Amino acid sequence: MRDRRKLRVKRNRVRMYAVALVGSALLLQIAQRPANAAQQNAAAGAEASPPVKAKSDPGAEAYAKRCAVCHGPEREGILPGFPPLVGISHQMTADQIAATIHNGKGRMPGFPAIEGAELTELVRFLGTAPAAAESNAAATGDSAHGSGQTEAGRALFLQNCAFCHGRDAMGGESGPDLTQSKIVLAEHSDDEIAKVVREGRQGTENKMPAFNFSSQDLTSLVAFIHARVKAAEEHPGGRRGVLAADLQTGNVEAGKAYFNGAGGCAKCHSPTGDLAGVARRFQGLQLEMRMLYPRGAKNTVTVTAASGKTYSGTLAYRDEFTVGLRDADGVYHSWQTKRVQYKVNAPVEAHVEQFPKYSDADVHNLMAYLQTLK
Repeated sequence: MRDRRKLRVKRNRVRMYAVALVGSALLLQIAQRPANAAQQNAAAGAEASPPVKAKSDPGAEAYAKRCAVCHGPEREGILPGFPPLVGISHQMTADQIAATIHNGKGRMPGFPAIEGAELTELVRFLGTAPAAAESNAAATGDSAHGSGQTEAGRALFLQNCAFCHGRDAMGGESGPDLTQSKIVLAEHSDDEIAKVVREGRQGTENKMPAFNFSSQDLTSLVAFIHARVKAAEEHPGGRRGVLAADLQTGNVEAGKAYFNGAGGCAKCHSPTGDLAGVARRFQGLQLEMRMLYPRGAKNTVTVTAASGKTYSGTLAYRDEFTVGLRDADGVYHSWQTKRVQYKVNAPVEAHVEQFPKYSDADVHNLMAYLQTLK
């Protein structure tokens, strides 16, 4: 038995040695392959050199590290929250871009730690066009007429305008349908469109920044917008928006009667007070949306304390234990609900309660009346 065990141990050792020797031979062979290959290439007269690594762009690296998580890896934006940065140099100077990076804007936080060479390279990178846009411009920018010009305008529109006006120019998150714009549809509209693009529109609810385009870029952009108008006319069923004419089919007198009577609108609103000029401030679908569900309407509250004194203001806080308001001077007051009496006026809730009561005729008639309040 012992002899058999010794023999078995010897056999196992031999196997282990054999595996080790084979492994060593393989490792030696692998280690020698690059050297052998280099020697063979040299003998054949070939120039052996290591692959050259593409030079990295420090601006692109800074963007990938700091910005891509919100604005997309290709600066394409992540809609609807984060706008594209492609073509940002058409809207802002290098100094303005740097100031925005440092100070932030809107929901974007500031990055004061980005400075020096990193800031310079990041601003430079943001001012360049992506490779795809460059190739597209090269392929279409030389043509002064026809589809080449339209395609060049399309590239500019997608980079700079689609975030608000939609990729097809038929309306988006915050911008109107350009295929129904009075400026776009007017005769000899090219100069007017170019003026709006260059100067922006700051006095409207949907503000538009000014863009710094060359004359050639503006011509291409205008050509694309006109092409979208033509496409919309050829396919009227694809229109997403609502025309003002669609909302003018009601009866004005019936709408006025509804406003003052069954609709209960006159309890909170006045055609010579808060609604004076409402049809100048809002048109079409915007006006109907404000009528059905007003955005930004604030609740008010009147609180009567145990002493009998009353306080009124904007409702600032309310739960089952506490009610709080902010008065006309901006001072905050709060009370325990069990110690006071209070009444909340919620204008939005009044509009919501009206939803199941409206008939189609009520809505159209009321819209017809509201559109006379200019």
